[in-house]
Amino acid sequence: MVRIITDSAADFEPIEMERMNVTCIPLTVMFGTTEYQENINLTKTEFYDLLRSSGEFPKTAQASPQVLTDLFKETAAAGDEAIYITISSGFSGTYQNAEMLRQKLKLPGTYVVDSENGTGGQRMVVEYAVRLRDEGKSAAEIVAALEAMRKRVVLYACMDTLEYLFKGGRISGVAYRVGSLAQIKPILQVDEEGKLAIPAKVMGMKKGMAFMCEKVQEMQPDADFPFYVMYTDDRVNGLALAERIRALGIEVPEERIINVGAAIGTHVGPKACGLVYVH
Repeated sequence: MVRIITDSAADFEPIEMERMNVTCIPLTVMFGTTEYQENINLTKTEFYDLLRSSGEFPKTAQASPQVLTDLFKETAAAGDEAIYITISSGFSGTYQNAEMLRQKLKLPGTYVVDSENGTGGQRMVVEYAVRLRDEGKSAAEIVAALEAMRKRVVLYACMDTLEYLFKGGRISGVAYRVGSLAQIKPILQVDEEGKLAIPAKVMGMKKGMAFMCEKVQEMQPDADFPFYVMYTDDRVNGLALAERIRALGIEVPEERIINVGAAIGTHVGPKACGLVYVH
């Protein structure tokens, strides 16, 4: 059997992980000296409540090497193969650390895959791995397919506020104040190297949604894969974007409108929305 492992940055709900038979490692979220385990004792709603109310800017941390060591050894002892699909190496050191651990342990049939994405993009890679596992593919076959597929994942998002980029030290106070007064909404993109880029800045959320819809028309989705709409905490913008996507003739059922968790939500803040698909 092939065991699929990921982390909570993929933004699955616990019930989805159980249904798909995927092991999910929770990220640690810290507000000051208080630590939480995402999806264990911190829901997405609770995270955004703390993000708004806490005087501390949150930090996220990957799982300890011991957690991953135990998982890899347990899987190998059962005679199974393991594939750990991580958040993008462009966002975090999770992939590099997990790969070094894999090489150190030298367990047969153990693989670490860089999703080169996060949130819904990472989710897309995990779901494809599950599909291939259920078709009876070996771990090596699944890894090869994932490494080809991940380059085709398209992710765009529009931020509602610059506040959390400022709090996280990613923009200056001047840029924050000027951008906020001008109602500037940055467009985020995961680029070909798996890093966050800002390909455009627009005036207002409606123009941000229009920009993303134009990108969908330029790079048509592959109907063999699902199309996801994402939002951070407030579902209103996510629902509005989903309606615009449906107007393009693309199916977006309710269960494919997903809430983004702490790994990305920390930096983009509430009321953002985005989309992810394979082209």
